[in-house]
Amino acid sequence: MRSRRPLRLPAPYLKQVRLRPERVERWAEYPFSLPWLSGRDFEFRFSKPITIIVGENGTGKSTFLEAIARIIGFDEAGGGPGYAPVDHSSAVDVNGGRLAEAFAPSWLPRISAGWFFRAETFFSVARYLDQAAIEGLAAPPDFLSHSHGESFLRFFEERCTRQGIYIFDEPESALSPRRQIEFLKLLRRMERSTLCQVIMATHSPLLMAYPEAQFLTLSKDGFAEGDFTRTGHFRTMQAFFADPEGFMAEAFEEE
Repeated sequence: MRSRRPLRLPAPYLKQVRLRPERVERWAEYPFSLPWLSGRDFEFRFSKPITIIVGENGTGKSTFLEAIARIIGFDEAGGGPGYAPVDHSSAVDVNGGRLAEAFAPSWLPRISAGWFFRAETFFSVARYLDQAAIEGLAAPPDFLSHSHGESFLRFFEERCTRQGIYIFDEPESALSPRRQIEFLKLLRRMERSTLCQVIMATHSPLLMAYPEAQFLTLSKDGFAEGDFTRTGHFRTMQAFFADPEGFMAEAFEEE
């Protein structure tokens, strides 16, 4: 069987998602109760190969990524095409599937390859891949014999070098600052290949500083383009590094 050749059109492949209000039955129920969907005219355009989304907990970042994953054809709890072990989807609360059904995507071209990485389900993913390789009598990737951070990076390097769309939900969860720099280098290789579209949500100022990405903040008012140095994440860490003792004293005074 001949291997499929990569399509030569460069990323991004998923160009836009647009809400179709007529597909929503109950606006008062989550995820349609999210404030940034209340206008009922929501649309999101992907303008660059790498899109970075930043926002506080509860703004709907993960739900949005879940919806994008379902549109591509991934399990909304994480994984790639065809990956759906029986105990996987129950590992995390997911709501993006309902949102995906209300989204109308625009593609050029349509791509179904790639991976949806979620820190919460990483070990069920790694265990599944190790076992599948063993049962196939092939050398297993052996992700689980490494430290948490090393397993993450090895997984990224193993899975994220081919043409496709790659979704990362807080990949910094198990990465030290030095390992985050290694991850940034991987992002650069993916971007330079022109074959990878990356959509990432993060709380890490290191990762959100990736140059020339499409950078957006998500709040109750919706998505807005901006500068990572103006985010609360960056300013909080900036204040800490400028005066760690004073920062901690002020934080405890608020207790």
